[in-house]
Amino acid sequence: EIRLVESGGGMVQPGGSLRLTCVASGFDLSTDDMTWVRQAPGKVPEWVGSINTISTATYYSEFAEGRFTISRSNAENIVWLQMDNLKPEDTALYYCAKGHGPALAKNRKMWGQGVQVTVSS
Repeated sequence: EIRLVESGGGMVQPGGSLRLTCVASGFDLSTDDMTWVRQAPGKVPEWVGSINTISTATYYSEFAEGRFTISRSNAENIVWLQMDNLKPEDTALYYCAKGHGPALAKNRKMWGQGVQVTVSS
């Protein structure tokens, strides 16, 4: 069974940082690009960014570029999302997803269970 379990969310003040962790199991992480998706209350899911299998390439949405960093350890079956300079509009449920690209924002079957991030003063 493929499982993606996110953790590391919480509440942070604007300008703060959080590091989300996604632990993968049930498949060989080294064979898949991985992606982060988020969904804010009342809004459609949106793609955050993706990383290729060997960490030589990362891709980010416009809002994530320069503030968010995706990394991975295939040996540990972990994918991370480092989020810096957080803004209130970053408040959302964040999901780790198996695969690559913005299309994953429309495919919940490839997501984990999600972790809440709240940015508020």
